Amino acid sequence: MRISRLPLDGQLAAVTSVLQTNRALMHVLEGARSMDLPGWYVAAGAIAQTVWNSVTGRHPEYGIKDYDLIYFDPVDLSWEAEDEVIRKGRKIFGALPVEIRNQARVHLWYEDRFGTPCPPYDSTEAGIDSFPCATCHLGVRLTPIDTWQVYAPRGLSDVFDLVLRPNPVLAPREVYDAKVTRWARDWPELTAFPWPGIGT
Repeated sequence: MRISRLPLDGQLAAVTSVLQTNRALMHVLEGARSMDLPGWYVAAGAIAQTVWNSVTGRHPEYGIKDYDLIYFDPVDLSWEAEDEVIRKGRKIFGALPVEIRNQARVHLWYEDRFGTPCPPYDSTEAGIDSFPCATCHLGVRLTPIDTWQVYAPRGLSDVFDLVLRPNPVLAPREVYDAKVTRWARDWPELTAFPWPGIGT
């Protein structure tokens, strides 16, 4: 039976079992837990890619360029406050490529980088919901008692089935297309749905 056809509790057990095979990811999760950031998750690409590696029989860390650690702190939106968290993370994670971002600040720089305005998020989950690839709407964290919390608003079927779907709510098409092109080089088994309106 395909994992994506398991009941939801079975899928959750499967995904946490797979993620535990990635030693670098587990180090990031444990380090992030020690930082005790508000609303934190390790999110997006590294989570999906660890699953893709399991499904395709590759090493758990294959193809993973970085680990996204996101959190939500609306109290201080200054770059200095976020940079303090980033510097703290560098001491914890060492040479591991961990990208740390306060989702409460995204609206301050998003338009300059991507050319489209971004309304302020009201939670870390809102940030995940806006990622350009819906398959990567994933966030995981470890609680102080070693239980897993998984945020997967679109479920887990696509990630186990190696399916990429666009999410056109915010990011421009070019961002999704660039991700698809890059990921397809490392995981040619992926099937990508086109941006809405293309070919129709």
